[in-house]
Amino acid sequence: MDYSNCCFLSNMDFPIVFLLLVVGIITLIIVRVIYVLYHSRKPLYTRSPGPLSTLIVLGSGGHTAEMLNLLAVLQKERFKPRYYVAAATDNMSLQKARVLEDSLVDEGVKSAFEGVDEVGPAHFVQIYRSREVGQSYITSIGTTLIAIVHALWLMVKMRPQVILCNGPGTCIPLCAIAFLFKVLGIRWSFIFYVESIARVRKLSLSGLLLYKLHMADQLFVQWPQLKMKYPRANYVGCLM
Repeated sequence: MDYSNCCFLSNMDFPIVFLLLVVGIITLIIVRVIYVLYHSRKPLYTRSPGPLSTLIVLGSGGHTAEMLNLLAVLQKERFKPRYYVAAATDNMSLQKARVLEDSLVDEGVKSAFEGVDEVGPAHFVQIYRSREVGQSYITSIGTTLIAIVHALWLMVKMRPQVILCNGPGTCIPLCAIAFLFKVLGIRWSFIFYVESIARVRKLSLSGLLLYKLHMADQLFVQWPQLKMKYPRANYVGCLM
């Protein structure tokens, strides 16, 4: 028996098996991504699931003001606990969120005798920014990696069912990780993105990334011309 031929065939089989394994894994990933994209625009739940843990991404300046206006009409008893996330250098946004939550607690105490459900607990978290204003692109590579790792840790810790965001770049690593978790079957977080009212003719960079990469389950715009330019967006009129 010629053992040299057997060894030769065995050595030739290994690359083929490895190639088939890689192709199989890639195929499974593609199928899973298609499944996630198909179900992303479906209704949140077919029946009331109870309270939903909610991650709310805040941004400096107008982003926080718009988000707090949106939260003013949110059914707080359905979205709890609430996790407010802002950049590590943005203390003002979290302070405003705390003021809002304190007012909700006061209202909850006043309406407790009327049988109104509690508004639920709120948590305030800061996250590293990928790039500060004026920071060089070379040094931002390291800070971006740190921000991604921190965002991953926060997502594992908070495990939100709903993510609300409206423009700050802080939301991108969080949404990207949430989308990755969907593909891997770890956690299904519904991402709702509301574009700023200041965006009249085109989406912000954050909105454009979430739109083009199909990461947002629902993307809302406040101007009809944006709906015409981005047909998958939902026009809801001016919310401010």
